[in-house]
Amino acid sequence: MTPRSALRAGPLALVLALAGAVLASACSSGPAADPRPLTRPAEDAKPAAGGGPAAAPARALARTAEHQRRVHARRLAAARVWGLAAAPLLPPAPPRTKPALATEPGFETDGGGPGLPPVITRVPTDDRVIFLTIDDGHRKDPELLRMLRELDVPVSAFLTDDAARDDYAYFRALRDLGTTVSNHTLHHPDLRELPYAAQREEICGQQRVLRREMGAAPRIFRPPYGNYNGDTLRAAKDCGIDLVPLWQQEAFPGRWTYSRADTAFHPGDIVLTHFEGPSEFGGTMADVVRTVLRKANDEGFAVARLEDYV
Repeated sequence: MTPRSALRAGPLALVLALAGAVLASACSSGPAADPRPLTRPAEDAKPAAGGGPAAAPARALARTAEHQRRVHARRLAAARVWGLAAAPLLPPAPPRTKPALATEPGFETDGGGPGLPPVITRVPTDDRVIFLTIDDGHRKDPELLRMLRELDVPVSAFLTDDAARDDYAYFRALRDLGTTVSNHTLHHPDLRELPYAAQREEICGQQRVLRREMGAAPRIFRPPYGNYNGDTLRAAKDCGIDLVPLWQQEAFPGRWTYSRADTAFHPGDIVLTHFEGPSEFGGTMADVVRTVLRKANDEGFAVARLEDYV
């Protein structure tokens, strides 16, 4: 297998192919052939048999390949425990330069202006990645924490204080898994029905809560119900927000709703779900994550961390 074909086959195959290439190089790039008889003393062969300097890269790659095999085996075993036929696809390395963001056509507001946080439903990228975001905070399901940790699946949380305040320790545990916790207002109102001052208090008030409870005020905000106006964006900016991500699809246990007629994932799509459970949407948080991961695997997408791209 060539390195190019191995790349198409996956990261483990690539490592093995590179190891083979290094071994071949180590065997063919030495000095000119020795004209002495082939029956050289055994002690002459000891340095090569012991793995001289030329063999060091091959040994390193072999160790890497073995590590990758073990990681893959662990991920596959974890996936099967969680009811998946295959391990979730791994996302690529985050982009060195984050893409420029602008409010998407159709999401502009009256009374908007330059310098306001852009409103997006997907991230402009060619990477085959999607972003899983979870809103509100009503259900604090420990099974979700185990699943995300064991499968190494990144999510982004948008918390409403009314829903989350009875157990911010749960969301600190989620944060410790690498999740960024962002703003979803204090009381989950339809912000379009509020004057500017009240909108500002809903957003800035939750900034203060999250700074106290999570250790930092976020830079990302999602308005409840996806409803906003020019006052919302101005208030968000005044509270330190520089991005308003909405969504393209919403995931439930075993089903979806879509914002467009095309139901396939596109690179950079933002997916919404909620911290809920059987009494709210007929299944567990683990059921929702399975729904997302199965569709992502079937369509060749990895779940990436939103904040790595924005």
